[in-house]
Order: sequence, then structure tokens, then C-alpha cells
Amino acid sequence: MIAPAPLVYPLAGLLAEPAGTERRYEIHGATLSLPDELHLAEPIEGAVRITRTNRGVYVDAKLSTAIDGECSRCLRDIELPTTVEIHEEVLPSLDPLSGHRLDPSTEPDVARLTDHHELDLASLAAEAISLAEPIAPLCETDCPGLCVTCGERLGPSHEAHVEDEIDPRLAALKAFRVDGDGETG
Repeated sequence: MIAPAPLVYPLAGLLAEPAGTERRYEIHGATLSLPDELHLAEPIEGAVRITRTNRGVYVDAKLSTAIDGECSRCLRDIELPTTVEIHEEVLPSLDPLSGHRLDPSTEPDVARLTDHHELDLASLAAEAISLAEPIAPLCETDCPGLCVTCGERLGPSHEAHVEDEIDPRLAALKAFRVDGDGETG
């Protein structure tokens, strides 16, 4: 099955099935909004398996995408390939048999289906992608960073700088040397 564009899955029929029944969906070209000023660089691809449990459903998904980022050393714009896995139990908001509202305060940290027994996978995916963002992304593993003198990106095309004139107030430090024993000379 192909997933609906907004990553919403109607599960009223699955909730009427016995525990262990599952539905599988392929995800192609899905997009969503991410928190914390993150942006998708590529649409989401992947697969999701939703299994009926005795309390609700268990979501097992593997999603791949890329997010826009910036190299933490040279500040170039980069795309960060990201693959996340979601393994989470999601409980109904309404009792599937009686239609009465269930008390969410008994388990406040558990994801919930909507009042129409729909799974909003977008919120789970956005959280997982946000948490997968690297703290200090790099454009390449040996990124040389920026030149401390001119601010340009270091690399083969970067020209070395001629040592500038030393501030006369610091000229005396140029004669300061430390010998092999750690003593100054």
C-alpha cells in the first residue's frame, strides 16, 4: 500500500481486529515540518508496520531522508543523510468499543491516536528526525575548517598568509622560548 501524503493512517478497522494483526505501508515522497528550524532536504522514504496490540497499536518504522545543515567547521551548507527507526506503542484516545474518551493522564508520555482512530506518523517521525540531527555535523570527516586570519575555507586552494607585523607591545614575547626541561630561557 502507498501511504497517504500527510502520513496519517486510519486504524479503526485494525483496532477491531485481534492482537497480532498488522498493516504494512510503503512511504514515498512524504514531507513534513520539523521542529527547531530544521528543514528536510529530501522527501521521506521508508516503510511502516503497524501491529495491533491488546491495548492499541505498535508502530515499527524505518525512514530515510536528508536534512539541511551547516558544517560546524567551515560553515558550508550541507545535506545530512538521516535514517531513523521508530518503535513505539500508540494508544487510542477513545475506547474502540464504547467510544468513551480514555483518560490520558494515566499514561501521559504515551503517543495517542486521534479521536478518529488515526495514527499521525508525522509527529513521531519529526521527533525522531530532530533527535537524529548530529550535534556538530561535518561536510567531510577531515574538513580543515576556516582560516583564523582571513576567514576563508582552508584547503588546497587557500593561500598561506605572510606573518603580519607583530604588535610592538608583544614583540618581547617573540624572544620567549621554553627549553626541553620546561624552564624559560
